[in-house]
Amino acid sequence: MKTRTILLILLCAAALAAYLPAGAAGQMRDRAAPSTSGMLGILQHGEWQCALPGDAAGAAFVPVPEESFRIAAASSYVSPAGRGIYLMRGAEVVFTRGPKKDQRFRVLGENTLQKLNPDGSLSKLICTRVGSAG
Repeated sequence: MKTRTILLILLCAAALAAYLPAGAAGQMRDRAAPSTSGMLGILQHGEWQCALPGDAAGAAFVPVPEESFRIAAASSYVSPAGRGIYLMRGAEVVFTRGPKKDQRFRVLGENTLQKLNPDGSLSKLICTRVGSAG
């Protein structure tokens, strides 16, 4: 390769490295406090079931079927109450249209969300992806 070509490739690689967020890697997401700023993303498609923690004397968790939903294409969801759209920015998911409008969740992992209370504190409701879209 010509020296000029190699220098151009190195310059392009350096420019990309300078503009990518620190630690950017595939589906890894920032585990910091919820934020409405950050990279846009999408949730894993499929069925998401929501539950509250149980207790030591009974079940480990208590399913809450009315909170469950299915993530579909184009940042859309389907819940028992109807269809809607969500927005994922950084480590926060906000349902922007439909029956779950204005509900917010913190991304805990690729397959786990925790609902946020209106004041921004974490609620006890956890939603987990239990299957892929059929």
